[in-house]
Amino acid sequence: MNKTQFIEAIAQKADVSKQDAEKFLAAFSGVITETLSGGDKVQWAGFGTFELRFRAARKGVNPATGEKIDIAASNSPAFKAGKAFKDSFK
Repeated sequence: MNKTQFIEAIAQKADVSKQDAEKFLAAFSGVITETLSGGDKVQWAGFGTFELRFRAARKGVNPATGEKIDIAASNSPAFKAGKAFKDSFK
């Protein structure tokens, strides 16, 4: 499912226009991005948790040349599914 199909599905399920569904999706992703950027996490009971995970600096290998490279430390967004969400796929 791509973004357009996702927006159409939201609009249909919530009985709103596609424009309103797109605004909702933009607001949803904006709030998550702002919250994670501020160092907090977003916990949604039954669905999951969005958080930043720190990745330490490490050594890597360029697969094209075999040259060893240094990979800088970084923060990476992550999602951990909640129990109810995971259980819905059994």
